[in-house]
Amino acid sequence: MNTGGRLVAGSHNRNEFVLINADEIGRIESVQELSGETCQICGDEVEITVDEELFVACNECAFPVCRTCYEYERKEGSQACPQCKTRYKRIKGSPRVEGDEEEYETDDLEHEFDYGNPDAPGFKQKVGVVPSVPAGSTGSATASSSQEFEIPLLTYTAEDAEIHCDQQAIIVPRSMVPEKDIALYGYGSVAWRDRMEEWKRRQNDKLEVINHQQSNGNGDLDISEMDPDLPMMDEGRQPLSRKIPISSSKISPYRLIIILRLVVLGFFFHYRILHPVHNAYGLWITSVICEIWFAVSWILDQFPKWCPVERETYLDRLSLRYERAFEGGKSSELASVDIFVSTVDPMKEPPLITANTVLSILAVDYPVDKVSCYVSDDGAAMLTFEALSETSEFARKWVPFCKKFSIEPRAPEWYFSQKMDYLKNKVHPAFVKERRAMKREYDEFKVQINRLVAMAEKVPEDGWTMQDGTPWPGNNVRDHPGMIQVFLGHDGLPDVEGNELPRLVYVSREKRPGFEHHKKAGAMNSLVRVSAVLSNAPYLLNVDCDHYINNSKALREAMCFMMDPTSGKKVGYVQFPQRFDGIDRHDRYSNRNVVFFDINMKGLDGLQGPIYVGTGCAFRRQALYGCDAPTKKKPPSKTCNCWPKWCCLCCGSRKKNGGKSKKDKKKKTKQRDASKQIHALETIEQRIKEPNIATPPRISQETLEKKFGQSPVFVASTLSEDGGVLEGVSSTSLLKEAIHVISCGYEDKTEWGKEVSRLVSCFSVYFDMFSNDRLNVNMLNQVGWIYGSVTEDILTGFKMHCRGWRSVYCTPKRPAFKGSAPINLSDRLHQVLRWALGSVEIFLSKHCPIWYGYGGGLNWLERLSYINSVVYPWTSIPLIVYCTLPAICLLTGKFIVPEISNYASIVFMALFISIALTGILEMQWGRVGIDDWWRNEQFWVIGGASSHLFALVQGLLKVLAGVSTNFTVTSKGGDDGAFSELYLFKWTSLLIPPTTLLIINIVGVVVGVADAINNGYDSWGPLFGKLFFAFWVIMHLYPFLKGLTGKQERLPTVIVIWSILLASIVTLLWVRINPFVSRDGPVLELCGLNCDD
Repeated sequence: MNTGGRLVAGSHNRNEFVLINADEIGRIESVQELSGETCQICGDEVEITVDEELFVACNECAFPVCRTCYEYERKEGSQACPQCKTRYKRIKGSPRVEGDEEEYETDDLEHEFDYGNPDAPGFKQKVGVVPSVPAGSTGSATASSSQEFEIPLLTYTAEDAEIHCDQQAIIVPRSMVPEKDIALYGYGSVAWRDRMEEWKRRQNDKLEVINHQQSNGNGDLDISEMDPDLPMMDEGRQPLSRKIPISSSKISPYRLIIILRLVVLGFFFHYRILHPVHNAYGLWITSVICEIWFAVSWILDQFPKWCPVERETYLDRLSLRYERAFEGGKSSELASVDIFVSTVDPMKEPPLITANTVLSILAVDYPVDKVSCYVSDDGAAMLTFEALSETSEFARKWVPFCKKFSIEPRAPEWYFSQKMDYLKNKVHPAFVKERRAMKREYDEFKVQINRLVAMAEKVPEDGWTMQDGTPWPGNNVRDHPGMIQVFLGHDGLPDVEGNELPRLVYVSREKRPGFEHHKKAGAMNSLVRVSAVLSNAPYLLNVDCDHYINNSKALREAMCFMMDPTSGKKVGYVQFPQRFDGIDRHDRYSNRNVVFFDINMKGLDGLQGPIYVGTGCAFRRQALYGCDAPTKKKPPSKTCNCWPKWCCLCCGSRKKNGGKSKKDKKKKTKQRDASKQIHALETIEQRIKEPNIATPPRISQETLEKKFGQSPVFVASTLSEDGGVLEGVSSTSLLKEAIHVISCGYEDKTEWGKEVSRLVSCFSVYFDMFSNDRLNVNMLNQVGWIYGSVTEDILTGFKMHCRGWRSVYCTPKRPAFKGSAPINLSDRLHQVLRWALGSVEIFLSKHCPIWYGYGGGLNWLERLSYINSVVYPWTSIPLIVYCTLPAICLLTGKFIVPEISNYASIVFMALFISIALTGILEMQWGRVGIDDWWRNEQFWVIGGASSHLFALVQGLLKVLAGVSTNFTVTSKGGDDGAFSELYLFKWTSLLIPPTTLLIINIVGVVVGVADAINNGYDSWGPLFGKLFFAFWVIMHLYPFLKGLTGKQERLPTVIVIWSILLASIVTLLWVRINPFVSRDGPVLELCGLNCDD
């Protein structure tokens, strides 16, 4: 798309459309090319049957062979498929050969070729059904009676709903092409045999050439340079990915320990409840309530990890299946991908980081005509616009350099800064010279970006102006039109070597006062619409501006799951783990979050899939449009006309099915699975159009506009299953529609991000072109990212799982994405606060997984995981109370448990051992280090005592009092110097509660030890339990203490004052109101000494 290299701005509501200093816009020409399939033996075209289906000889691999070669191979040859060596099964209508009697199918030899008159009216040479014939009836009667009824059809993948149990299916054989003269090929002659032997010899010669090239070191062969007559190997027909369960030697002990831990918890609570502490009843009941909550929280977190799995992808099979060279030079058949990059504030999200993310996307290892990058600037900053313009110029040099030398990663900032031997595995003689030149180019690029940042710090009084003197449309951040700029594209400037570059589009949605814009979720929905108008790829990938592509094959990794013809049809999204750069070696505040990404997410992948974490996720566009996951059609049960259906559950259907043997059922299932595979391979390998199995119901334009909005171009794009822009639409019209769909009022009275009542399904499409599974699109489902929470990611993924979609967790050996994390304590706490606040908002909404989504497609263990993700902020209350108990026990001399007996000691020891073993086994199968596991445990206490508590308060205020909180963007930039921000102190009220807990527990330890010293030896025994309890709290808060001290090795004065004040108030209240001291006065006991002596 050519926009003359200028910015497009406008407002649909104000009827404005401006192309600033633009050249004439051309038209888009889109041509869809289709090619047939040729026989891999004789080279002729494989005939198309009267059903408009390709002739398939082998039911196992669908190796393309014409019917003539199939007949000859069965009669004169080895009777096996040349590729998979599976014995050919007899197709009805073909002569019987020796060995056919051993097959499962039994044929009607008497009427083997009696198929009726094809010219007779009403005869359908398709798959059909006829009513069952009573015993003794003749075949002719069956044939004649079949013409008196309308014959419903069978498909390749599922039986039609009209086929009842009293009907039996027959398959009418495919006829040979009449115009093909069999004698021309010497059927059964010596010449034909010589011709086939010559073909086999050529194939062997080609394979020998390939093996010779590989043995000489040319292991990386270009498949496109191979002869098109070379038969495709079995590898290209295998699944594109596989699931790898955790070995039983690791997972079986893990599950056993979980069960034992449950049993131990039962004994623990049995003892705790039946043995109260009478002289400290309040402490005892408080501790028991907290422990019960912790146990429930552990169950919600533990059981979704019951079936962890890992996955492996096969990128070579993906290339064999979709990137073979075809006659006519047809391009790759990999699906197109639209990539979204979101940014708001260029001061907190430096343009250089965003530029590196964009450069890594443009240089990805994927066909350039299949990649489009959309950058959402929700702050309408001219700095971001100018930086993106400079990035597009530098990309013309950077992209060919990356692809020429296959460098990793393809973000220049991290590539040039990595501490490794950059000459490893590099053999090109010009690499060193070109790398040095590219390093100089990048340094100049950085200087230019830094110059723009320095200029942006001083905003002119009249606002910013563009280079041609036009005022910047986004000078008013809260009141500006929508803006679109196509920097690069398929019709734009090529790179320095003359090759095409992926499309790069700048988007800033319209904002006006009085409209709700829904923050990041609204920006993502705007990108969904504008990308559908301009490129309309069937798959989407969203990343944050600081998450660059670290693995250039990341898109191919995702496509191995999305485009798999057998297992990919129900995959709604593929989530990649988050990996981070710039974190200190000890990971003081658990920024890497390794336990969550390597243990919890793998556990969820064994259920219905991981949750969506907001970045590094590839989506199926139709899933974001609110479509339900495809489900298999089930034939209706056997019923009679005079009784209701339920009456036949125990009589009619059971009798009919009772006559079928298990062997017949197994054979039917096997045939159905084989037909599915054949149908998928026909569509993928032969690249033919799928026959119209059914016609989708007619859709009213009014219903579509109510769901998707008033843009006719966008509404039409939603009906395209395979993506692609509309043909015959000019670039000007597309740009106008793009401005329309990002207008601030476009979502009014639509279903974008909203939940509405169930309506009649407005349309149904066939979700997967490889199967006959119907995709139910109910108007119950909202469209796009879901509104109502600052953590729109959790809510969006949850709604997809409720609609029956599953997700996949992709963990390639080289991390697909890497980003930056806030290593400063205050920024880290604010980040956790935002996540917890979103969970509280979901918990207090109608979308809470505790009561929402029943009756859908959500797995019950997956529901437990979602419940845990919205309940965990509430754990802050019992956690803070429980962390206060050790100090109270030390100050008062009381304890939460009575005198421990031998039985109690065994129970407590068993509980601690089971907790430790569970963690050890999780670290073993999740391959997590003990340091990462311990840091995660520490920050669970730190975050629970600070961010989670504040999030709970803010969420309650927002829901009950309507007091909203502002969204704080986490800073992505760092100061000069390694880990300089780690020691930077920033005041925030989030620091007060953990500091208070630290002070009162330290004071309690001092008081307890001093009291034991004064009271003698007997008081040390009860003290050890209290000291262990207090040190447990202090050890978990130790990273917090180090974060407070920083480099200065002293506590900031403001923190000391606030904490001492709170600790003093708590102490005075305790002295004044002590519920654990008897109201009858002190308890006097005889000490056993005679004081009179």
